Amino acid sequence: MIAQTLMDGLIAGSMIGLGAIGITLTYSILRFANFAHGDLISWSAYFALSVSTALGMLVPGLATSIGPFSFGWSLPIGLVAAIVLTGLLALVVDWLLFARLRKQGGAIIILVMAGFGAALTLRSLLEFLFTSKPYYFTDALQIARPLVAGARATPDQLLGLGLAAALVGIVHVILTHTAAGRAMRAVSENQALAGLAGIDVARTIRLVWFFGASLAAVAGVMTGLLVQIRPHMGLDLLLPLFAAAILGGIGSVPGAMLAGLIVGLAEALCVQFIGAEWRAAVSFVILVAILLLRPQGLFGKPAA
Repeated sequence: MIAQTLMDGLIAGSMIGLGAIGITLTYSILRFANFAHGDLISWSAYFALSVSTALGMLVPGLATSIGPFSFGWSLPIGLVAAIVLTGLLALVVDWLLFARLRKQGGAIIILVMAGFGAALTLRSLLEFLFTSKPYYFTDALQIARPLVAGARATPDQLLGLGLAAALVGIVHVILTHTAAGRAMRAVSENQALAGLAGIDVARTIRLVWFFGASLAAVAGVMTGLLVQIRPHMGLDLLLPLFAAAILGGIGSVPGAMLAGLIVGLAEALCVQFIGAEWRAAVSFVILVAILLLRPQGLFGKPAA
C-alpha cells in the first residue's frame, strides 16, 4: 500500500515539478508571481485536445494506439502544437499586459494583480469556449502493471515520469551550456548589468516566457492524459506549483523538480493516512513552513 502511495505521489509530483520550473524561471527574471501560469497549463491541454481530435477525424489512423499506450500519434503531434501555441499565448499576454506595465514602471503588486486578472480572463474564456464539461484525450482503459514492492503504474504514467526526468535534464543543459541559458542567468542576476554587457534583455524575457509556457504545456497535456481536462485544472495546480517553486529555491530547475516530487509525495501520503479532503492543505502547510524556516528554499541563495 505504501509503495503504491509513493508511486502515485511521484507521478503527480513530476507534473507539479514541470509546472514549477516555469514559475521559478519567470519569477527569477521578472521578480513577480505570475498567477496566470496555472491557466497556461489548462490552455495547453485544450490546445492539444483540439489538434489531436481534428487530426483523428481527418486521418483516423493517427488515433490508433501506439504500442502499450492509450493514445495514437495524433496526441504527440497535438503536444508539439500545444507547446508552440501555449508559448505564443504567453508572449501575447506579456505583450498586451505585463510588458506595458513594466515600461510604465509598475510596482510589483500591480503586476501581481494584473496576473490575477489575466488568470480570470483566460479561465473564463476557456469555460466560454469549451464549457465546464470534463474532456479526455482517450477513452481507452489501461491496466496498471506491477513494478516493485507491490507498486503498479500504467504505461502512460511511466511515460509521464520519464518525460519529466528527460525535460529536467534538457532544461539544465540549456541553462548551463548554451548562450541563451547564460543570458537568462545573467538577466536573472541583474538586468541592468546584463544590458550593459550586450545582452538583449527584452529578447531574453520573451524567451523565458516562451520557455516557461512550453514546460507548462507538457505538464498540462500529461495531466490531461493521466487525469482529465477541465478549465479549472490549472487553478487546482496553482498552490502546489508555487509551493514547489518556493521550496526548491527560486531560479533552481533541479530544485523545482525535486520540490515538486516532495509536494506530490506529501499530498499522496495525506490522502492515504488523513483524508482526501485535506489534500489541498498540504501545499499550503509546506509553503508556510518554508517561508518561516528557510525562505530561500532548498537550493536557493539567501537574500543579500
